[in-house]
Amino acid sequence: MIAHLLHAPVGDDETAIGVGTVGSSEAIMLAGLAFKRKWQNKRKAEGKPYDKPNIVTGANVQVCWEKFARYFEVELKEVKLTEGYYVMDPVKAVEMVDENTICVAAILGSTLTGEFEDVKLLNELLTKKNKETGWNTPIHVDAASGGFIAPFVCPDLLWDFRLPLVKSINVSGHKYGLVYAGVGWVIWRAKEDLPEELIFHINYLGSDQPTFTLNFSKGSSQIIAQYYQFIRLGFEGYKRVIENCMKNTRVLKEGLEKTGRFDIVSKDVGVPLVAFSFKDSSKYSVFDISENLRRFGWIIPAYTMPADAQHIAVLRVVVREDFSRSLAERLVSHIEQVLKEMDSLPVHVSTTTATVREELENTEGKKVVKKSEREMQEEITRYWRRLADGKRIGVC
Repeated sequence: MIAHLLHAPVGDDETAIGVGTVGSSEAIMLAGLAFKRKWQNKRKAEGKPYDKPNIVTGANVQVCWEKFARYFEVELKEVKLTEGYYVMDPVKAVEMVDENTICVAAILGSTLTGEFEDVKLLNELLTKKNKETGWNTPIHVDAASGGFIAPFVCPDLLWDFRLPLVKSINVSGHKYGLVYAGVGWVIWRAKEDLPEELIFHINYLGSDQPTFTLNFSKGSSQIIAQYYQFIRLGFEGYKRVIENCMKNTRVLKEGLEKTGRFDIVSKDVGVPLVAFSFKDSSKYSVFDISENLRRFGWIIPAYTMPADAQHIAVLRVVVREDFSRSLAERLVSHIEQVLKEMDSLPVHVSTTTATVREELENTEGKKVVKKSEREMQEEITRYWRRLADGKRIGVC
């Protein structure tokens, strides 16, 4: 069912193969291993060195890609980000590809901003380079977040197995697959894309059971839940859920824009989330807003972008099926309340972040050891929190 949703070849040409995993992290490990082994086998057959594999990604990849690279000894070549462009640039990615590249990993739904990367352009550029070099470098799509979104609201977007170089795709059932945490999926276009030597066959359960996982003993509850959701909701049911998420995302985005205080970093086409930064962070930062929203029950992450855009700090709100329009409106009202309270702080307190930094560095007239920017930001956040404690009302 998932293979068909992702436009794997069907009918007489149906050769897709896949496996259920513990989240997309295990799915990515398995896909990476398949690419590495296939690349090694090809290099061995050609009598070439096969000890320095690498994988090309954007600096915005989720940490599980770093884990894969470190655990399985693959060099991770990251395309750096730039201000205003927070996903992998396909042009720069293809430039980094060499004969040791086992695959290029594209993200359909960046963790940082929810944006879909341009897999179609990546496929076109990589196809051209493959013809020039004869390397035949493939693509993996990390669709952990977007795999259960794009098919329903962006059906004409080319990112999946309709593109020839896309050999495998992972997707998380516990994100927009509408299943509780613990299930992911990885699908390969064809059986030949998953080397047979990685598959184990056992028969002690009564029949031949092929297995390709890093985990073995695990419950079947998430698998059953995923199947139940598929047959209960169907394509139209999922489409309505995701469309509703998109509508509530727009309500939240418009509410934030009306405050006039934020720049929206996320895009309209992507995962239903809103990532936003301060237009003016001279008085206080997104970390201060995140900290103050906790007393209303909101746990909203604030974080800095990866290199080379680490000077940009944002807040991110992910809109799931249970995040209603009324909740979106309530969040906006609480953000407005926090802004109003922080604006009302005494002038000598709410001057600039630089002033606060100076006070922290010159405690009791003694110069303290210079801290990193991140450490200083955390101290500033704690500083603002102490000042705001006296103004707190209600349950923390």
